[in-house]
Order: sequence, then structure tokens, then C-alpha cells
Amino acid sequence: MLTSGVSAEQSKSRVRAPELTGDAWWNTGGEPLTLRGLRGRVVLLDFWTSGCINCLHVLDELRPLEEEFADVLVTVGVHSPKFAHEGDRESVAAAVARLGVEHPVVSDPDMSLWQQYAVKAWPTLVVVDPEGYVVHVAAGEGHGEALRRVIADLVEEHERKGTLRRGELDWSEIARTQREEAERARLDGLRFPSKAVVTAEGRVLVADTANHSIAEFASDAETLLRRFGSGERGAADGAFDVARFAEPSGLALLPPHVADRVGYHLIVADTANNLLRGVDLRTGSVRTVAGTGRQWRDGDDSGKAGEVDLTSPWDVRWWETAGGVVIAMAGNHTLSLFDPVEGTISRFAGTTVEGLRDGEAGEAFFAQTSGLAVADDRLWFVDAETSALRYLEPATDDAADGERRYVVHTSVGSDLFTFGHRDGTADTALLQHPLGLTVLPDGAIGIADTYNGAVRRFDPGTGEVSTLVRELAEPSDLVVTDTGVLVVESAAHRLRPLHGDTEVVAGDALAVRRPPTVLGGGEVRLTVTFVPPPGEKLDDRFGPSTRLEVSASPPELLVDGGGVGTDLERTVTLADDVEGGVLQVVAQAASCASDAEHPVCRITRQDWGVPVRIESGGASALPLVMAGTPAE
Repeated sequence: MLTSGVSAEQSKSRVRAPELTGDAWWNTGGEPLTLRGLRGRVVLLDFWTSGCINCLHVLDELRPLEEEFADVLVTVGVHSPKFAHEGDRESVAAAVARLGVEHPVVSDPDMSLWQQYAVKAWPTLVVVDPEGYVVHVAAGEGHGEALRRVIADLVEEHERKGTLRRGELDWSEIARTQREEAERARLDGLRFPSKAVVTAEGRVLVADTANHSIAEFASDAETLLRRFGSGERGAADGAFDVARFAEPSGLALLPPHVADRVGYHLIVADTANNLLRGVDLRTGSVRTVAGTGRQWRDGDDSGKAGEVDLTSPWDVRWWETAGGVVIAMAGNHTLSLFDPVEGTISRFAGTTVEGLRDGEAGEAFFAQTSGLAVADDRLWFVDAETSALRYLEPATDDAADGERRYVVHTSVGSDLFTFGHRDGTADTALLQHPLGLTVLPDGAIGIADTYNGAVRRFDPGTGEVSTLVRELAEPSDLVVTDTGVLVVESAAHRLRPLHGDTEVVAGDALAVRRPPTVLGGGEVRLTVTFVPPPGEKLDDRFGPSTRLEVSASPPELLVDGGGVGTDLERTVTLADDVEGGVLQVVAQAASCASDAEHPVCRITRQDWGVPVRIESGGASALPLVMAGTPAE
């Protein structure tokens, strides 16, 4: 459903916000907050989960708002977990520390707040006015400017009415204390490391993510030799001690003949900066080699490397078969290819739709690809959100124009909501949000099965999955050295030698915390609500301003109504003989400032993966809110 923009004051919707509940609080001194106690403030609820890349983007988008409206705005992070591991208190505490979250956070492990607020996607932002009413909802990311306008209108309205309270709250001092403690601990050791590589000389390079730097260790993996990056979060080039990174993750060494031509040896996926950085291991100098610093939202993602927007590059790997550096572009569920010699980037695989679909590289679906490894003509990768191990290889025949074709295959994993810890044959084995992998010395694939706290082994020859070691603290990568295999144990802030005997885990699938939407088979009316933010209108100067794409997993769930159209409202037909699955909905809208000679325009986009269960008598409507004011 598409409606024109309205201000908070003009809106007649009066939906009382459900009270806050949860089993633990952070950044409040342990004290729970209530909406009743926050009367007079604008409250922004951020429904998030720690493994969701879009949620991490939103944390950065909210920081300027929190600074601008510090005396009137209260942000509360509602941590509603997708994966079983994310519901543990220790996991939430680690995420709050790793990501530098300073606003109050409440744990919602059974997703009761999620259901009370009728949330359908991570992340979802809900604005509650100073009188305790929900006045705006926005799903996904990229809503920073729209939220600023909504909040500014609320401040003006309630200041005029006398219902606004100003002044910083007590946890501001708690946040400052935590920040100072983190600063004192900075660079004394690893802090939430993510990825590692080994040089030809045996030195171990580690992406020290929460310390915003790259640590270089001697071959013993214990003696710290130097750091690249000052440790201060930022995006500065220069000498090793003044350069700045922001949550770096993936690392890749270039072949010597390529490094000699381009003048740097190490590629760093500078994740939160949306950049690729090049490091000269001889001089220690750091330079930006790809990206603009802006996050990709829509449009062309191929061209000159310095002119293409990236989106959370999570891992990088040189693949000789493709002739470049493959980038796991976690932020939009694609793979890109960087040619360091030509200085270009191109889309390599994926469509930007989040999901799991094999086949031609350009038509495949990925889901937050987070780890890469190369074994001859195969590029292995793990998709965190589908808990899947997959690979890309050249097709047996070339395209009609003579270009090399690539095909995607899945070895372990099935969809966005099936996960667990189970060994056995690949078709029954289960992973939980894996973030890293490597090719082991025996040719098997080692998997950092992050949310299971385990290292797993996949044998491509037999198709068997086994467990090598358990009870690790969020392992995020594996790296092979001359003396063995190292595990990057992120939440334990260390590198750990891999020791342990293979064991068989006869586990079961873990329950998804998010309840499915119960729909009836047959016709279902799908509506997406989008309201342009205050001061904007839909931009239809160059054609339709909206777009809607619908698909399903398994495909047979969707009998009719799939594909792409320009209306945000559509009737779809669901099979009544399929138990359930996932409806994948991608909506997009273009809007521009309505009162400017040279209007600023933006694209708002949201992807939903809605788990559904088909039952007789189920709902015949599926309403989704991309941005707007909810109705009673």
C-alpha cells in the first residue's frame, strides 16, 4: 500500500506502544527501563540481532541522530534473536561490546516484544512519541535522514504542547565509563579478531576488528611484531602508525607478480568503512584501493575501483581462476571481483536477493557471505544467514559470447531458517551461522562454525560432515600454518591451535526463535506500506517510483504472483499442499525533497524473508511496512 507523506502531528493514528519487557539490560546499570518512565522523551526502538549485517549498518546510521538529539531522544536496542546462540546473554553482551553500542539494550530472547510490535524484519525501527504512542515504523536500513525529520517534527510539536522533557539521562555516564575502559585496554592484545592469513615467511596477520587495526605476529602466533593502523576508528591512509581502519575483517595476500606491479601486498576488507585497503608489508604504508566510503544502496556496482560504492566487504580472496580478488559483499548478498592491476570492480555473482538458490552465478541467491577459501578451480564460501557451505566453479561450457561462465552449488544448507549442529551426510548435516573456512592440509574444508562454537570438517570426496572441536568462543576463521591450523577465536580474543579428535554430533535442528506467519493456501493479499518522510514525495519523473519483487523457497510454495512489478500491492497464490517455506519480498521506492529547486533524492529498499506456515483458515493478507505511520 502506497500513501502520501504525513507529519507526526497530522497523523490521526494513535497506537499505544506496548511496554518494554526483557530478561536482561545493558548500558543502564542493570536497571530495566519502562516507556512510562521515559514519558516526555522521543523513544526510538531498534529491533536488531547481532548476526544481521543490515542491523550493524543501522547502528552506524543511528549514531549521528543520537548525538544531534542527545537531550530528547532515547534509543533502546531490542535484541530479538534469529539464531539460538544469539539468545544467550553472553552472546548479547559480547555483541554490545564488540560493536561499541552505548545506548540501552534489552534482550528479547523469546521474541515477545517482536510479536507485540508486529515486527516482520531485522532491523525494524519504531518511533514512540513523548506521550507513549507509536508514530512511525521503518524496516531495513537507510532511514537515517527520514528519522531525523520525523524526530525533529516530534520535538517541535511536543515542545509546543509542553509534553517534551530535555536533559541527558543517567546512562550517558555509564556509556562514557565503558568507552574509557575500552580505550585503556586498546591495543594491549587482540579484541574480537575476525580473520587471519599467513605470509610466505610464516608471519601471521590478523584482522583485529574491535581494535580497528591489523596485527602482525611472528610465526609462533604469539609474538606481536607490529600493527598496521593507529587503533583509532577512522578511514585515513598513510604510514602504519597513523592509518585508520573501521572494523576490518577479511585479509588476502596478492601473488608476488601482482604485488610487484601494484605496490602493495595485502588486501584488507575494511568492513565498516565500505572500502578495500592495500598494505605494503615492506614499508607499512596503507592506501585505499577500492570504494568511495559510501555504502552501496542501488544502481551500478561495477566500474573504476575508486568510483564504485561497496557495502560491508566481509572477506577477500585471490582466485587465480577468475584473475582477481573475490570480495564477499555481505551487505548486499553478492560477490564482486576486484582487478588490482586494472583498478576495476565488477559484479561477479548474485542478484542482491537474500536467500539460497544455486545455478548460474548471475542468477544465484546468497545470504551474507562471510568467508572464502580457494581450492584449485573451486571458490568455497560460507553464507552465514543460510548456515550454508557452498562453492563456485567454472561451467563446463562457455557463454555464447565466449565469456567464462560460473556456476554455484550448495554442499550443506537449505534455507534462511534451518540450522543446528548435526554431523553426517551433507544433505542432513547442519551448521549455525558460520563465518570462516579454509582448505585443510588433507584437502578437506575446515569450517569455523561460529554460533555452534565449533570447528567442522567437510570431506568433498565422501560428502561427510564431522566435528573437530567444540566449546569455542565464536570461532570466526581458520588459517593453515607450517606447524598446524590456527583458530581465530573471536569472543575469546585470541588465536588458538586446533587440537581435538573428530567426534560425531547426533544433534537436531535448532528451533528458529522467530514465529512463522500463518497463512491460508490460495490467494493472499500482499501489501507493502511506504510513506515518504516529511518534506519528500515520490519521484516518478523517470518512470514508476516503486518496485516489488516476490519469490519463494521452495519455489513450489508460490503458485502465482511471483516476479517483478511496479505496484506495492499484489495478490499472490500459495500452494495449499505445501507445509510452508519462506516468502522473499523485495520492495523499493524512490522519493525526493518536495520543496527544493534541486531536490535531494533517495532510494528506500527492504528485503523480507518471511517464514510462513500454510494452514486451513490462515490469514488471507500479509501486510508489510517499509516506512510509514501504522494505523489502528
